[in-house]
Amino acid sequence: MARESESGLPIEPVYGPDALDGWDASEKLGEPGSYPFTRGVYPTMYTGRPWTMRQYAGFGTAKESNARYRDLIAHGTTGLSVAFDLPTQMGHDSDAPIAHGEVGKVGVAIDSIDDMRVLFGGIPLDKVSTSMTINAPAALLLLLYQLVAEEQGVSADQLTGTIQNDVLKEYIARGTYIFPPKPSLRLIADIFKYCRAEIPKWNTISISGYHMAEAGASPAQEIAFTLADGIEYVRTAVAAGMDVDDFAPRLSFFFVARTTILEEVAKFRAARRIWARVMRDEFGARNPKSLMLRFHTQTAGVQLTAQQPEVNLVRVAVQGLAAVLGGTQSLHTNSFDEAIALPTDKSARLALRTQQVLAYETDVTATVDPFAGSYVIEKMTDGVEAAAVGLMQRVEDLGGAVAAIEHGFQKNEIERSAYRIAQETDSGERVVVGVNRFQLDEEEPYEPLRVDPAIEAQQAQRLAELRAGRDQSAVDAALAALKKAAEGEDNVLYPMKDALRARATVGEVCGALREVWGRYVPSDAF
Repeated sequence: MARESESGLPIEPVYGPDALDGWDASEKLGEPGSYPFTRGVYPTMYTGRPWTMRQYAGFGTAKESNARYRDLIAHGTTGLSVAFDLPTQMGHDSDAPIAHGEVGKVGVAIDSIDDMRVLFGGIPLDKVSTSMTINAPAALLLLLYQLVAEEQGVSADQLTGTIQNDVLKEYIARGTYIFPPKPSLRLIADIFKYCRAEIPKWNTISISGYHMAEAGASPAQEIAFTLADGIEYVRTAVAAGMDVDDFAPRLSFFFVARTTILEEVAKFRAARRIWARVMRDEFGARNPKSLMLRFHTQTAGVQLTAQQPEVNLVRVAVQGLAAVLGGTQSLHTNSFDEAIALPTDKSARLALRTQQVLAYETDVTATVDPFAGSYVIEKMTDGVEAAAVGLMQRVEDLGGAVAAIEHGFQKNEIERSAYRIAQETDSGERVVVGVNRFQLDEEEPYEPLRVDPAIEAQQAQRLAELRAGRDQSAVDAALAALKKAAEGEDNVLYPMKDALRARATVGEVCGALREVWGRYVPSDAF
């Protein structure tokens, strides 16, 4: 009896050559590092060097997060990945009334260049690659990073890393938006132009399906809606006068890795193939790097359980293996205790060790694309591709990603998928170890890491001292210049950088843009 995949596609008990009848290997596969990049974006993949091992971290104050980063680097992390608290993600200062109770809770609080200096103190920014999970205020955090690098004597052309900068998925799945879609897309185009001129090695956007998957999207929905967002960003940049090959090589993506290894591998392969075809055929990209779908992967937080949390160590290892077999460029493995609280130092280190075991104790890095030619993998890749392309066409029929968002299409599709998962879990059809089967009569006690509530008062005090010690007239002039650029067509990042250098706060800069661009309010259709 056939099972169904997460995307609702049949999985047969046995596959043979007939599964690939009429299948053209040269068209579907190609060679590693060549169009359509099904087998990976680089010819040698991990046989030359392993993926970048990033550990997502950030909590409390900049000082506490800095200590965690330095510890991770000391234990072999090759890339930092910064989590910001909700007030920072929403463009509010820590002393704003709306920030009360959330300062430092789900990430580090960054209010100004003063905090950014502390966050990266003692970390040579020309030696690390830094990913920042920030969207609506992404430009601000990138500029703060550049300013701190300049103070270290590091030129912008030496900086490597990524800003997530994917605001469209915020309207679909997360909700940490600030401005309406049109000015948000204009800001993203300004970032593309700025980085091409000033920070050429920086990945200017990480187009994210991860959060859609965490909200309940199936693998096919995850890549369909993510690639549809990517198409919208490319169209925005082209409409702003950029040549596709001037910015497309710096685009990157961000996906989840679930415990369903076979479909996840198929999903990653299908995503590469679809993107290569879209960039070549729709946008006429000529640079092979413009056709490459490079992506970061994070193991599935939504699949972690508070019950028997140590079992999450097994889940994370399986999910990490799926990402590696699927050809990810960088990987974050979740800590086993993240369903309970922020990870402890020990659990974060264990998560990193999981990647190191995969890279150095298994043989998955010995050969490029171990699953190529597998009957089941190739059949599933074709199935996921067809399902994703069908969803992408429905987005196009509605007028593109932004129009589909305004219709509530992606959100409604994801909610239907999430409801199906919940029903299957409640009925026991979907087994979750420790939750609906193999439970313990009594859970063992676990002491989680907790954020000190005094952090909010500490950040407020730092802000008071900053405002008392800065040149307010310089701040006012810089913010006025920023608003003028926002009202016209000049690139807003240059006056934004001047304002941040003058010690304007994140909340003040975002507030100036809110005055010009307004604030996004979801329609009742959602």
